[in-house]
Amino acid sequence: MPKDKLPVTQAIRVLKDQRVHFILHPYKYQDKGGTSVAARELNVDEHLTIKTLVMEDDESEPLLVLMHGDKEVSTKNLARFLGAKTVTPCDPEVAHKHTGYVVGGISPFGTRKALKVYVETTILSLPRIYINAGKRGLLAEMSPEDLRRVLNPIPVNVAI
Repeated sequence: MPKDKLPVTQAIRVLKDQRVHFILHPYKYQDKGGTSVAARELNVDEHLTIKTLVMEDDESEPLLVLMHGDKEVSTKNLARFLGAKTVTPCDPEVAHKHTGYVVGGISPFGTRKALKVYVETTILSLPRIYINAGKRGLLAEMSPEDLRRVLNPIPVNVAI
């Protein structure tokens, strides 16, 4: 895909506005393929691909969790960290309502609503990360330091 044909999403606008150095990596999106497909298509370690998960606490407050592609979120541990009874993943329609992005293309940058962002602590110590750029089949390679600077996420240890 030629560079000039790549879409400009709200996430990309935010990254540019914040002067983040990033490299866009388009890949052939596969429905329900997740980070394993993205990692395979881009020939990178799935641990470096970061998924953006939209969740809600027991009071229906939405939040984002950034997690390694090869890990899952312990919602029990996250709920405990938040002081909530439960935390559950949002339905795709609800996730779209909160973020403005469709599932499979959700980026933590440029969401429709300002959402609290939680990040698995170990993501911040990686050399580079690959995170959704606001469209299915498009990841942005960047430094975790830029992620920290732009989003100011709250570090958590909830990976399983």
